[in-house]
Amino acid sequence: MSALRRLGVRGLVALALSLCALSCANPTGHTVPGAVCGTRIDPALTRALLPSTNDLHEFTRVDRTAAITAPCVLLSGREPALQFRFSWDGTSPDLMYLAADNGTVSRVNQPQKAAFAPMAITGTDGAIATTPCKTRGGRYFTLTLQLPQVRLGDRGRRADIEAFMRAYFPATVATLGCGT
Repeated sequence: MSALRRLGVRGLVALALSLCALSCANPTGHTVPGAVCGTRIDPALTRALLPSTNDLHEFTRVDRTAAITAPCVLLSGREPALQFRFSWDGTSPDLMYLAADNGTVSRVNQPQKAAFAPMAITGTDGAIATTPCKTRGGRYFTLTLQLPQVRLGDRGRRADIEAFMRAYFPATVATLGCGT
């Protein structure tokens, strides 16, 4: 009987350890969302840009139907991990001017022409893209992505930024109901 009890206790301990391993492998708040700021995106592309997956949540003022320029931020805890600016305007913006702006709204360091869209730039810490998109907010839609955690001299993120925007920008435009 004592051998049977020991076997039962060992079984319960093994079961408890297995359940703990499963629950600890993917703790709440540590998953990368399948949609960011209302646009579905492969979590692997998003993960490549994040400094941490701890306590991910969004703050957004974006309303696609109103088409009013607004921010959306993916936060990790209290720290911004990805900052987006959804912007509608009557004219096509000068992307290099936006990137070099002295403010922080659309600034992108070391911008250069990007391959993911005809009117797009990628920097070391973000990207900006625009496209004709006739909506209530104007004739052009511009999306700015900024990675505030990237240090000024870090040039290693440009490929990840471009891969993300290659998928994210057209998927976002598809959600806007652009007319001609």
